[in-house]
Amino acid sequence: MNVRAGEPAAESDLVSIPDLLDDYHDIVPDPSDPAQRVSFGTSGHRGSSSAGSFNEAHITAITAAIVEYRREQGYTGPLYLARDTHALSEPALLTTLEVLSAAEVPTMIDERDGYTPTPVLSHAILKHNASRGSTQGLADGIVITPSHNPPSDGGFKYNPPHGGPAGSSVTAWIENRANELLEAGWEKIPRQAFQRAFHLDETLNFDFTSSYVDDLEKVIDVAAIRGSGLHIGADPMGGAAADYWPIIADRLDLNIDVVNAEVDPTWSFMTLDWDGKIRMDCSSPHAMASLIDSRNRFDIATGNDADADRHGIVTPDAGLMNPNHYLAAAVDYLFTHRPDWPKRAKIGKTAVTSGIIDRIAAARGRELYEVPVGFKYFVSGLLDGNVGFGGEESAGASFLAFDGSAWTTDKDGMLLCLLAAEMTAVTGKTPSQLYAGLAAEHGESAYARIDAPATREQKAALKELSPAQVSADTLAGEPITAKLTEAPGDGEALGGLKVTTESAWFAARPSGTEDVYKIYAESFRGADHLAEVQAEAKAVVDGVTGSQP
Repeated sequence: MNVRAGEPAAESDLVSIPDLLDDYHDIVPDPSDPAQRVSFGTSGHRGSSSAGSFNEAHITAITAAIVEYRREQGYTGPLYLARDTHALSEPALLTTLEVLSAAEVPTMIDERDGYTPTPVLSHAILKHNASRGSTQGLADGIVITPSHNPPSDGGFKYNPPHGGPAGSSVTAWIENRANELLEAGWEKIPRQAFQRAFHLDETLNFDFTSSYVDDLEKVIDVAAIRGSGLHIGADPMGGAAADYWPIIADRLDLNIDVVNAEVDPTWSFMTLDWDGKIRMDCSSPHAMASLIDSRNRFDIATGNDADADRHGIVTPDAGLMNPNHYLAAAVDYLFTHRPDWPKRAKIGKTAVTSGIIDRIAAARGRELYEVPVGFKYFVSGLLDGNVGFGGEESAGASFLAFDGSAWTTDKDGMLLCLLAAEMTAVTGKTPSQLYAGLAAEHGESAYARIDAPATREQKAALKELSPAQVSADTLAGEPITAKLTEAPGDGEALGGLKVTTESAWFAARPSGTEDVYKIYAESFRGADHLAEVQAEAKAVVDGVTGSQP
């Protein structure tokens, strides 16, 4: 923990935007260096221009690969193009449009030349494909964002016609083809000069804002929020939701004050995260310190990250809610206040999300759908109504519209913020008070994540682990009930190991971006028992990967 965590950023903490933009164009990545190749993580490619990992060459090659992919798949509809407020998102948007225009791909850009949250893009893709996909061709999308990552970073994600994050097979194809193009000479990829591309017939203005905001009453009980008069504080953290919250307040007649609406690519107004970096993580009490300090000004306060796919919920009685606690309260509320949802609709959670959701699912008579880490695993279920709610412990979630149809198939932070207001308006209790009732009924848990150093070889060993390699039959004094390397819900590989007992569990998985592995653990027997679980979990992982204790 950095000693300045939670303190306001100083001048010395700020990135040089001119240097970042110059490096985007001036630094040419070396394809022989693994750190400078195109690499798709959970849902997209991320890097920094100054490190040679997010540059004009990368974006040109990735976009050209997507053009080839969508042509191969027969996607002839428009491509919806969005960006967040990170400094590198602007030049990346221009590069992307130049490649798309040269390939004559019809491209929908924001009519305001503004910023577009990830869930807004997902919603637009689903609407097009539901109403016009059969006549105009299937639409897909690109959103340029590194999510909550620091101001020096850039990110690039592809959303196929299902509207959600691309699956592993798709991202692997795009990654491989983009790297081939890098090696073959990315400068040869056709591009249309931006000034001309912007005015060509294939570049179309689209009202992203109305497409999303005007539909919100299909998924949120706006009338209940309006009637309650709740005073809501909405903090877009200088991200893409900065323009959306005022419009939501105005069009839906809600009592919302927008906090930190300023768009500043250095994020100089932020408080520092746990490691002393500027990071727009709305689930971090350090990054959210200023909103937490002002929580008594509002009946409910909310935060979003830079592309608004994550949520943070702040209540007067509890401050910033643990994401697991809010997801549990949201699940219980939704499955008792959405009578028109299909009876088959399951409760979706990732393997590292709190076990209290398992207990709520059992109490509500709903099937649990547990998947690996990554929102892409909820896409098909949300699309066909087999999953009513999908959520992950990193504060990302989405759920069905009132009629059981898909709302978004990507995480929707603004939606989850509005749900917190609906829950408060309808029940008269804050989400944290609702969670307290659930904890009293199902048990209070202790939950934590720790990171441990690991080499690439050790991470690879953990990723390929089999249950037979775990010889232990007890964990922290309890019999082990399951050793999992595949998710129970969809049978997909966890990319690590999960071990469960009656009252506790741990999951270990390698980081995709750092030389560490992560141990998630939870115990319903308190903090001391959690510490035992963590210690034994590390011993198990060290034993099978050869890590040093």
